[in-house]
Amino acid sequence: MFDSLSDRLSGIFSKLRGKGRLTDADIDTTAREIRRALLEADVALPVVKGFIARLKERARGAEVSQALNPAQQVIKIVHEELVAVLGGEARRLNFAKHPPTVIMLAGLQGSGKTTLAGKLARHLRAQGHQPLLVAADLQRPNAVNQLQVLGERAGVEVFAPEPGNGVGDPVAVARDSIEHARRHLRDIVIVDTAGRLGIDAEMMQQAADIRDAISPDEVLFVIDAMVGQDAVATAEAFRDGVGITGVVLSKLDGDSRGGAALSVREVTGCPILYASTGEKLEDFDVFHPDRMASRILGMGDVLTLIEQAEAAFDEEQKERMAAKLVGGDVFTLEDFLDQITTLRRMGPITNMLAMLPGMSQYKDALAELDDRHFDKIVAIIRGMTPAERQNPKIINASRRLRIANGSGVSVTDVNQLMNRFAEAQKQMKQMTSLFGLPGRRKATKSPKNKRKGGKGGSGARRPVPMGGVGGLPTKFDPSALPGGLDGIPGLAPGAPMPRFDLSKLRRRDKNG
Repeated sequence: MFDSLSDRLSGIFSKLRGKGRLTDADIDTTAREIRRALLEADVALPVVKGFIARLKERARGAEVSQALNPAQQVIKIVHEELVAVLGGEARRLNFAKHPPTVIMLAGLQGSGKTTLAGKLARHLRAQGHQPLLVAADLQRPNAVNQLQVLGERAGVEVFAPEPGNGVGDPVAVARDSIEHARRHLRDIVIVDTAGRLGIDAEMMQQAADIRDAISPDEVLFVIDAMVGQDAVATAEAFRDGVGITGVVLSKLDGDSRGGAALSVREVTGCPILYASTGEKLEDFDVFHPDRMASRILGMGDVLTLIEQAEAAFDEEQKERMAAKLVGGDVFTLEDFLDQITTLRRMGPITNMLAMLPGMSQYKDALAELDDRHFDKIVAIIRGMTPAERQNPKIINASRRLRIANGSGVSVTDVNQLMNRFAEAQKQMKQMTSLFGLPGRRKATKSPKNKRKGGKGGSGARRPVPMGGVGGLPTKFDPSALPGGLDGIPGLAPGAPMPRFDLSKLRRRDKNG
């Protein structure tokens, strides 16, 4: 979504890093270029004017003039102002004191309200709630059926007493759903309402009637982040006509400029609560202004990556792997398959790598990554017998041929996997010894040799190469960036970075 804006800002900041002191002319030039970049990203003009005015005022203050690195201070100011424009802090839903909590979704047709209703229901169900989806969009063809399918996929009940397609009273459906939720002990009611292709009096009146009938605790306006400044004007119309309490951004995975996302909070005064980043039900999360600002400036989003990993890896799996490390047990292909399967649940590998600091400079390489590489690995391992997964050493040439034929790959692919897995096993053993974990170690000769730098070693502990994702080699070195690691915004000089080998995930060519 923000690739073009990120590229523009990165280019602007790279010009500042070579300067030991910033003059007023430097500040004016930087502010002018940032202003142009924001306008090209379709950010609303009043928002841009306020942003640039605050940037200039702070850039000419003591925090920049007296800083040892003025360029980093300017980047820090831009980051803080972006966070402020996006809302400052993440805001959670306001739950009713006495259930059920009623949430009404409003917006134009095509903004993604129905899909987002299913995503929100799934998100709340994962938090231990019992949501109820209400099909109050009785005008759009098949809107009721679509919500029923989404509810089934999310494992959530759908209240749909009317068939829709122009039949039924949406106000009565919304009103009756509250009593239905109380009888069936549903603590959250999510009402999906109808939209139009544009603002009109009939749609606004129907939305206001539904609001008056159900007295919602939250009225969330679903905004298509790809629409641009028109979406901001629509949000203002709903704010004045219906009274929205929050905003949900949909289609943040699009390739548009994304100015609506940077404008809607400041223009409407309503906080952004959630963001939808894909077509799947799990592509949905709480909106964090600070994390979004970091992504825009190319600083990554490590916190979200950690949260996704914690959600994907259950406690039993983590304890089992920890026990293997501590006990010095052999890392098997069964463990390997388990890790890859869990990794796939976190989403596309491209999205995960993009959350790492500095990876925005490699977006062309990331665009070439192909998750089908992991599908091939999974097919090969599942083509093995349980004994072969536990002890890969028994896999001889004839077994490799059988595995290749059974999984639809070549023997070369099987050989490559076995070689990478052998490397991963060695690295797991090295990690065990590196962290001092008790394991099955072979007796070593006189440790005095190591201390003296004799045959046993030089005495200096060498860094252990960490295993790559899915057993891939780890050869990508971010220190080769222009300007080294200091060239990454928001990363302290000398900070360690992970190493990745992106070449193994290239997209297939036409010949397969």
